[in-house]
Amino acid sequence: MQLSKVGIILATRLGGKSRINMMDKGRTMLALLLISAGFLTGSQAVHAASPDDVFLSARNAYNARNANALATASQSLQAQHYILAPYTDYWRLLLTLNQADKQSVQGFLERYSDLPFADRARGEWLKVLARRQDWTTFFEEYPKFNRDDAAVSCYAADGGIQQGLESAVLDGKALWMTGSDLPANCNAVFDRLQKGGVLREEDIWARTRLLLQGSKITVAKTVLQRLPDIDKANLKLLDRVYQNPQQVLEKGQISFKSKLGRELNLYALERLSRSQPALALDLWEKLHSNFEPADRDYFWSRFALHAARKHDPAALTYFQRAGNAELDKDQREWKARAAMRAGDWKALQSTITEMPESQQEEQVWQYWKARALKEQKQIVAANLILVRLSKENTYYGLLSEEEMGDVLTETPAPYKVSAEEVRTVLDIPGIQRALALRRLEMRSESREEWRFASGDFDDKQLIAAAEVAFREGWYDIAISTADRTKLLHDFALRYPTPYRDMMQGYAADNSLDEAWVYGLIRQESRFVSWAKSVAGASGLMQVMPATAKWIAKRMGMGDYKPAMINQLDTNLKFGTHYLRYTMDKMDQQPLMATAAYNAGPGRPKRWASDKPLEGAIYAETIPFSETRDYVKKVLGNSFYYSQQLGTKQQTLKQRLGVVPGVGAPVNPEQD
Repeated sequence: MQLSKVGIILATRLGGKSRINMMDKGRTMLALLLISAGFLTGSQAVHAASPDDVFLSARNAYNARNANALATASQSLQAQHYILAPYTDYWRLLLTLNQADKQSVQGFLERYSDLPFADRARGEWLKVLARRQDWTTFFEEYPKFNRDDAAVSCYAADGGIQQGLESAVLDGKALWMTGSDLPANCNAVFDRLQKGGVLREEDIWARTRLLLQGSKITVAKTVLQRLPDIDKANLKLLDRVYQNPQQVLEKGQISFKSKLGRELNLYALERLSRSQPALALDLWEKLHSNFEPADRDYFWSRFALHAARKHDPAALTYFQRAGNAELDKDQREWKARAAMRAGDWKALQSTITEMPESQQEEQVWQYWKARALKEQKQIVAANLILVRLSKENTYYGLLSEEEMGDVLTETPAPYKVSAEEVRTVLDIPGIQRALALRRLEMRSESREEWRFASGDFDDKQLIAAAEVAFREGWYDIAISTADRTKLLHDFALRYPTPYRDMMQGYAADNSLDEAWVYGLIRQESRFVSWAKSVAGASGLMQVMPATAKWIAKRMGMGDYKPAMINQLDTNLKFGTHYLRYTMDKMDQQPLMATAAYNAGPGRPKRWASDKPLEGAIYAETIPFSETRDYVKKVLGNSFYYSQQLGTKQQTLKQRLGVVPGVGAPVNPEQD
């Protein structure tokens, strides 16, 4: 006799990773046998299975778009008041949303307003309403939508323009000016803007430049087709420039007579500036007369950016040659970094002052503004900034504290939550759902539930919630939750030390500062042992497969198998061994060794100067944004871990050290 659909789904789950106990497995298997013998219906089998398994079968039914099986499972879970039953209602709504009526959807959104999926459902409903052209209902619901969704934003702008809203025109124009691809439905609003004369040719060229800066060639081609007299032959020239800018320029393959020709030659010069700046400058001297003054300023602003990333001492001069070019956020930041690298504190101060206020208020630029003021003997003005920053438990907060002479300050006394406070948090339905979802390995959903449930917690509640997560072994959530407190803190939860018995041995075997190793792991994986990066790095210490194979051979492990890197013991053994290797390669410089662990041992010395450089400046001017952020966080973590562990006491500045001069760097890589 053939199994029912629900029975098949349950059988599939039994072969997977479902975390039900042996009694539940036995009960479910018995249900399947009874179905196969014809003694139970699919509905009866659902009731015979464990709630967790029924829930997972409901998810499988949703993925298979099996509305009947989903409905059966959902009804069973609702009857049992299962904590995750609302998710089955959400999945049922998504399957029928295109045919749903206003009343049923609004009823759903009201019923589940305190669950995180409600806003996702609202976003999908808004898309349905837009496709129906039901703008009245759309704009009733849109103000309640709190997520970033480009498709919904484009629908709102398009609908607003159709309703005659002036603000929608501005919103549509703002959506246009992005260097990223956008959903297909955005074209409708752009078509209206272009037809109405709001989206002009200059706007099309401006976005094209943004796209070319990010090498978004395919999107740039689509955008350029909005211009008159652009055909496929013109668009193929983009590929030629992208593939071989040097050949295009040296052989004069593209005429300067048209706007497109000038833009493509300008793009070729910028691409060449990234890899062969000397050649780009030489060609610029020959070709610059073909460009308008504004285009010349633009070239210098882009050339200066690439020069600053390469630590070219002339970068500031190139920025000055940019004249009236409007610098973007990235360019302003690298102009500031070029100034600090050159020790030009006046230029650093003026560059930060020219930034938009929102950018100036970032901790990084507040700290460096204070440093620039202090170096120019404006001590009172500098200290006003440093005092405020020093109250923050961050990398720049520590540097600010030390800059004022307060070193090795004790961390504040921890706030320890009571058993009652922990129980109160555990009683919150959203926390219970998050823990249940984690148990079922629905990782993204569990994190979203946790964030949503704890979104408006005060400090005491955050610490209690972090304690709950810590006890569950959910270390990354414990850390991120404890990190959010403002006045009360528990640094043992912010900087936990799991697996210490194992860690101490490997740190000692490799003569490594244990606080540094913990600081690195906190940044690499936040103690998620199964963590895997997009690049393929695995485990607590995020060791790459090729690196693991190399380490195994170096350590004489003839029985090494690739899967072993996911084992906690092997991962820690390999990670600490590699960290020791980078420390030796970087001449015992922890800052450079940290950079080497992230970016590879061949790069950090190329990022050094030809003279000794303050560690904080070296860290701030690392060309790779990921590595730049990484080293600051690892070394900041290390300071706090040293206090937690009572190990080697060093200030953050001592940990950063001074990077010795190694000769002029040769074309260092960049983002």
